[in-house]
Amino acid sequence: MKKTFQEVIGLIPAAGKASRVAPLPCSKELYPVGFHPAGKGRSVRPKVVSQFLLENMRRANIKKAYIILREGKWDIPAYLGDGKTIDMNLAYLMMGLSFGVPYTLDQAYPFVENALVALGFSDIIFEPNDAFVKLLARREEMDADIVLGLFPASQPQKTDMVKLDERGRVRSISIKPAQTELLYAWEIAIWTPVFTRFMHDFVLSEEESSSKHSRMSLDARNEMHVADVIQAAIDGGMKVETVLFENGTCLDIGTPEDMLKAVRLQVNRELVE
Repeated sequence: MKKTFQEVIGLIPAAGKASRVAPLPCSKELYPVGFHPAGKGRSVRPKVVSQFLLENMRRANIKKAYIILREGKWDIPAYLGDGKTIDMNLAYLMMGLSFGVPYTLDQAYPFVENALVALGFSDIIFEPNDAFVKLLARREEMDADIVLGLFPASQPQKTDMVKLDERGRVRSISIKPAQTELLYAWEIAIWTPVFTRFMHDFVLSEEESSSKHSRMSLDARNEMHVADVIQAAIDGGMKVETVLFENGTCLDIGTPEDMLKAVRLQVNRELVE
């Protein structure tokens, strides 16, 4: 019997230090990369990078999202507020441990444990704009535990590359490989409470294991990636499906070069429109 869910909640990690583009006058998630209309007439206002993700979530009828911050990134809630300007309900959580995105996401566990989760990264611009719509449809069709949105990867060494079987299911994920023949990276995801609980238990288990060692070894341990948890879920038999956007695009503004590219692409697109 297929599982149905009444609510989809957006989950957006925004606790990074943006060290590759530092110093910035604002949090990276608020960096302006384009413009958008402001009310009636021809007046425009700067459009920050995180707004692209939020608008794409809203197109999938996602009305609520939690943004997870680190101390000092108070400009994000100051700018985005409660989400009324984009017809969403936004709330903010504080990051706990800083050993990787799964720890950051686990801060939301008490608030999302019974909902479908839509994961997106607020420093990434992707198309098509209805990508979350298609992921939700795929999850419903296949009754999957996780659905990953796959995009062509021009820089595999900077992302998580996905190996598929003949049915389009994920066989394995390679994290930032130096060399690979794989073509597609996962950039967004939908998952059910089954995976939310799995990630929660995975993080707790890792933390309990680390607590047995000295503080020095705890601070020196390797960063955990979401892909690590997804791979463990695959190995445990969880059903992981994909939607492949062969003609889609995805751009992470995490480096100065890609930040400049994003600004140029958006301005050129708006000039054409």
